[in-house]
Amino acid sequence: MNETLLSRSVRRLFAGSGAIGLALLAQPQAAAQDAAEQPVARVVVTGSNIRRAEAETASSVLTVNRADIERSGKTTVSELLQTLAVDNQGSVPAGFGNGFAAGATGISLRGLGAASTLVLLNGRRMAPYGLADDGQKVFADLNVIPTDAVDRVEILKDGASAIYGSDAIAGVVNIILRRDFKGTAVRASLGITEEWDGEKQNFAITHGFGNLDSDGYSGLLNFEFKRSNNIWLRERTDRRQVGRIDLRPWGFSAQEALGGTGAITGNNASGNAINGNVRNPATNDYFNRGNLSPATGFTRRFPGAACSNFTSHPQGDPGGGCLIDSTQAYNQVQPQQENYSLYGRGTWRLTPEIEGYSELNLYSSKTATSTTPSSISANAGFPGGPVSNAGVRLGAAHPDNPYFGTAARLRYLPADVGPRASKFDSFFVRAIAGVRGTLAGWEYDSALLFSRSTVQNRRTGYLQRDVTFALLDPSPANIAAALVNSPAYAALPIGTVWRIAENAGLNDPAVYAALSPTIGADAHAKIIQGDFKLTREFGKLAGGAIGVAAGAEWRREESELKPVTGTERGNIIGLGYSAFSGAHNVFALYGEALAPVLPGLEVTGALRWDHFTDVGNSYTPKVGVKWQPSRQLALRGTFSRGFRAPSPAENGVGGLAAFSTAADPLRCSLGVEAACDPAAIALVTSPNPDLSPERSKNYNIGIVWDPLPRTSISVDFWRIKRKNEINQELVDVAIANGSVARDPSTAEAGIPGDPGAITAVLANYVNSAQSEVRGIDLDVRYTHRLPNGWGNLLLDGKWTYIDKWKRTERDGSSRDFAGTHGNCDVTNCIGTPDHRVNLRAAWDWTDWRVALNANYRAPIENVRFKGAPCASHFANGDDAPAGCEIASFTVFDLVLRWKAAPNLEVFGSIENLFDKIAPLDPLTFGAQSFNPLDYQGAVGRSYNIGARYTF
Repeated sequence: MNETLLSRSVRRLFAGSGAIGLALLAQPQAAAQDAAEQPVARVVVTGSNIRRAEAETASSVLTVNRADIERSGKTTVSELLQTLAVDNQGSVPAGFGNGFAAGATGISLRGLGAASTLVLLNGRRMAPYGLADDGQKVFADLNVIPTDAVDRVEILKDGASAIYGSDAIAGVVNIILRRDFKGTAVRASLGITEEWDGEKQNFAITHGFGNLDSDGYSGLLNFEFKRSNNIWLRERTDRRQVGRIDLRPWGFSAQEALGGTGAITGNNASGNAINGNVRNPATNDYFNRGNLSPATGFTRRFPGAACSNFTSHPQGDPGGGCLIDSTQAYNQVQPQQENYSLYGRGTWRLTPEIEGYSELNLYSSKTATSTTPSSISANAGFPGGPVSNAGVRLGAAHPDNPYFGTAARLRYLPADVGPRASKFDSFFVRAIAGVRGTLAGWEYDSALLFSRSTVQNRRTGYLQRDVTFALLDPSPANIAAALVNSPAYAALPIGTVWRIAENAGLNDPAVYAALSPTIGADAHAKIIQGDFKLTREFGKLAGGAIGVAAGAEWRREESELKPVTGTERGNIIGLGYSAFSGAHNVFALYGEALAPVLPGLEVTGALRWDHFTDVGNSYTPKVGVKWQPSRQLALRGTFSRGFRAPSPAENGVGGLAAFSTAADPLRCSLGVEAACDPAAIALVTSPNPDLSPERSKNYNIGIVWDPLPRTSISVDFWRIKRKNEINQELVDVAIANGSVARDPSTAEAGIPGDPGAITAVLANYVNSAQSEVRGIDLDVRYTHRLPNGWGNLLLDGKWTYIDKWKRTERDGSSRDFAGTHGNCDVTNCIGTPDHRVNLRAAWDWTDWRVALNANYRAPIENVRFKGAPCASHFANGDDAPAGCEIASFTVFDLVLRWKAAPNLEVFGSIENLFDKIAPLDPLTFGAQSFNPLDYQGAVGRSYNIGARYTF
């Protein structure tokens, strides 16, 4: 079968002017025409198991090849994929250093979440990261992919459960590694920001050997080392609001929890101050320990606790607190990470008809993160319920108590303990042994796969609740509770106290050893799989031979996350419980057919049966039609059903106690001003063994058109309707239903009926009624040959528009998140931008390649969902930011490559070319005052330079 003009055009469109496209462009027209007449090797395109000669199928497939990766200027596959327009809410960026799945990155197609996007490596599965994002969403870590070994990435943008399995509701990302490289290539690069931090080191060596046809074997080995250094927010003080929790210069106040850490926000309400805020036992008003006014009612005064002795940060809290900007002082834009990877592949000709092959991936990563010191009053939760720490206090005889003689509540940010730091050590292994060949006209492929991901997490700087209470208030009850569980506390003299703030230097190191020991947790995920698939052509229809494929698969999936030490009883202040354990077996049978019923018209169909030992059976069909009325035009469409079984985090053993943000409409209506804006709350979510699987219907209708030579345009209209969607109950719904725990002791005096602040929202994983996502993809590509031998100009644009992201609950209430900051329960409040655009202008001339890339994110309404009131407000009550909208963000990257010698290539890039600053985002908690989508706007302009030498 010869490749058609449309096939070549679509191949160039999908492959980013890869090897075939570049060869055709570099040849004279006559030579290119001759090349077009050569037979094209049959390949398997992602989304089908049937080998074919044409790149275009009924499904919409986007291919990013090596040329695209190089033109992007990105140093890793994950960095590139997360800039693509098809990635949306629910992805896991590298900047989530303090998230549940720190150290990993994940992609979320169509905004349906990383758990609904199946990531394959060479067409087969890989074990998910040991930690689940938000404690729920199991996903594959893109960091394990060795960049130099990548040949291309094929992204199937419609559902593929019928071909690949249940977790492909949103689509498939298939990363295909190199097979035919021969020789040795060494690459090294160094990146650094304009602030001379965040250094990125990258070294890779790739060696390919043997020829399958002449030698009977071939192999490839790849080793890569990557290291990224910290970028601290304190080194970005010149980037306006980026990283700041003190947003008073931008019109906010301390009463919205955006005026700095340590503010006193009202009667019986205070933040944690670096020198301590203490509550008057008689009036419930908080005063700073450095306050020397007689109005405080202090029985002792502490001149050494003056705020000026601790910080030079601008003050001005009307409540009299001591303000610092804690996030800017302690948090990171980019965590420190170091990883090593080794990839090997070998193929052997066993007989003229049989090949044996094997693959091995090894990956090791170390990630170190840092965040603010632990406050002493942050609430926590565990499966037994919420734990309120609002009652933490200085005992009556504590020497640092300004109300000496009477116990008094304390709000303290213990800089003497230091920041909360976490280290994540992960190890990933994936091994495959397989055989493929031909028998009786059938092509077959069978393999055994083993893959495992393990993560060890060690944390310091976190406070033990029982020891904290006992060291601040050594009452008999507190001492007894601490003695039961803390040998380090038992080793201290009875009645030992923790001296705070200006007196912290008096503490013995043993006090800190008891107060904040190293804690940790281990996690692992494992897949064992065996599969067998075969394909062939037979018969003859008007349009050609019929292609069929069939296969069987068995796999065992296991996941376990142990709770961080102490969280199983709610004993770590401000750190929620997250743990799960589960396993199941899956057996599947599937079949597929390609019928070219007429010249230019083909129909495809597939059907898969999955049996899960924990949730039963599922049948998922898929049908597609492609009609090519002319060489310049093709119409395509697909319909499929999807199925996603609950993960162990959702229906296994364990639970999740995390944090979100929410307003308190009940207290707000009573006149408690601070309750009207979002504040941090604990969210306790329990697994649900009665969960039903998610089921979906996917529709895609598209057109591929070549109106001019070297021009390709594709437009796809898509819609995914998912029912029984597995989610945490919405926080605002749970609050409205009264599923909360409150602390009456935090009620404000003078406000009748004030029930006190929410300590935790109680929720379950539930099957929501349904969600519907729909939108449009536009992909345009044009290559222009410049006159007089000045090379080629390539223009490339990709646009994804989400028209609707509507979720409907069981009670009939619905929320549309498209273009808004929601769904905060599952996105760290990143939001769901309705427009994302990738643009590229590239110039290739002799030994030079230059590319200018632009990535655009549309404005985001600062509301939880369409029609909701603005989520944030300025101090004067106006909607914040202006117009209640997070401004759009566009970043430009410049990439240059020069082939200095036949075996030497030099390359460099400038990211965020115009040093654009990320716009203000006061709602997100995935980053501080900027949206994680705008990460480059927080980092600033950065540079990368490197070279590749091929032997």
